[in-house]
Amino acid sequence: MSTNSTLGYRNKNNAATLDAELGAGLERLCDAPGDGITSAPSESGIERIEARFHGNGFSPHRHDTYAIGLTIDGVQTFTYRGEEQASLPGQVIVIHPDELHDGGAGDEQGLRYRMIYVPPEKISDALTADRDSGLPFVSSPVLSDIEFRKELVEALTDIECEIGDFKLDCLIADLAACLIRHADTSQSKPAVLDLRALKECSDLMKEFCDQDVRMADLEAVAQIDRYTLARQFRHAFGTSPHRYLVMRRLDRVKSKLQKGEKLAEAAVGSGFSDQSHMSRHFKRAFGMSPGQWRRLRAAGDQTL
Repeated sequence: MSTNSTLGYRNKNNAATLDAELGAGLERLCDAPGDGITSAPSESGIERIEARFHGNGFSPHRHDTYAIGLTIDGVQTFTYRGEEQASLPGQVIVIHPDELHDGGAGDEQGLRYRMIYVPPEKISDALTADRDSGLPFVSSPVLSDIEFRKELVEALTDIECEIGDFKLDCLIADLAACLIRHADTSQSKPAVLDLRALKECSDLMKEFCDQDVRMADLEAVAQIDRYTLARQFRHAFGTSPHRYLVMRRLDRVKSKLQKGEKLAEAAVGSGFSDQSHMSRHFKRAFGMSPGQWRRLRAAGDQTL
C-alpha cells in the first residue's frame, strides 16, 4: 500500500470547503441519488466530468489524455503503476497519458470527484520553453498542493457551463505549470520533435478516424519514416499513433451514443468493424461497457 493510503478516513470539513469553492451548482449534484456521470460541454478537445460511485467504478483502463482531478467527498481508491493509491477530499489526482489504472470508492459511503481530461498536445503547447523535453511526468498520482487545487477549482467550477476560450487558455497554462512543478525530470527524456509534422498527423487522424488510416498516410504527411514518427509521436502525445486513432474513434462513438444512435450504428460509423470490436476497445479505454457508460451518463444528466 502506498504511503498516501487513508482508507477509512473521511475529512468532512475538507469536503464542505470544496463544495463551497466549487459553487452552488455542486449542491444540486450532492444529493443526486445513485451512481452517475455528469459531463460538461466539450471544449477544444478538453472534457470535464463529475462522477458519483459506490464500490468499483472503473475496471483497469487507459486514457490518452492527462486525467487531473479533485476528490470531493469520500475516499477515492485506485491502482496505478503497480501500487494501491487513495485520495481524500481536497487532494489532487494526476494520471499520466496511457497509464493503466482503475478506480472506485474506498468505503461503503461512496465517492464523488471531478476530473478534467487534457490532451497532452495542449500541455506541450503551453510549455513552449521546454517543448523538446517530452511531456512532464508526475510520479506521485496523489498530491496535497493548495495552489494546484486552486487551479483545479477554477477548471471544475460550474461544470454545467462552458469555460470559454480566454479562461481555458489561462487554465491550460496554469495546469501545465503545476505539472512541471511536480514532474520527475528523470522521466522526461530529451527528444528533438518535429511538432508541426506531428500535429498534421494528429489532425489527419481526427478528421478521418472513421476511415482506414495507415502508417503510410502519416509518413506522407510528416515526411518522416514510420519508426521515427512513432517514437516522436509518443513523446509529443503520450501514446502511439495507433492508440491515438482508436481513441479518436471512441470519441466519435461517445458523441453518437449521446445523440441516441444504436451501438452497432455508432461502431461502424466511427471506423470500427462491428459492435463487438468497438465494445472491446471502449472497455479498455474507459473501464466500462458502452451500455454502462450510456446509463451512467443518462443518470448524471437527470441531475442538471
